Amino acid sequence: MMQDTNQQRLLDAWRECQRHQHFIDYAITSLQSVLPLTGERLASLDDANIQSLDQFVLRFGKLQDALGARLFPSVLLYLQEPFEDRPMIDKLNRLEKLGYLENSEQWQVLRMLRNRFAHEYPDDPDKNAAILMMAIEAVPSLIEILQRIGHKLSFLETD
Repeated sequence: MMQDTNQQRLLDAWRECQRHQHFIDYAITSLQSVLPLTGERLASLDDANIQSLDQFVLRFGKLQDALGARLFPSVLLYLQEPFEDRPMIDKLNRLEKLGYLENSEQWQVLRMLRNRFAHEYPDDPDKNAAILMMAIEAVPSLIEILQRIGHKLSFLETD
């Protein structure tokens, strides 16, 4: 019975991550005409592109939050790994050792990047554009993490 609950928790976290990934992909697709971003381009975006960029920033953060706070712990719980009360670094290292993360440092780099673009620099559009481009370029790494987990737990894979 407990394993059913753990599997349901894992499925819920997985679906949440998939939803965020969908909207990240949608936002990036709708921004293609203004990529790569520069300070000048960022300053001259129209309302539709600003909305797409806002959607990207929101979903990038939400996907990372869902991965770190929900999916990673759910994977460990499902695998009956006793890591609930351990620090995040221990969870990441365990997921790496089990093959669910290629590299725990990669996750930490992604988190630092997310924290950087959570801060806006109103007087420095070039800096904002550079940070946003780093985040956009980091999306394949986030998706690779999701795909790796989905592949290892084949019941999660979707079409």
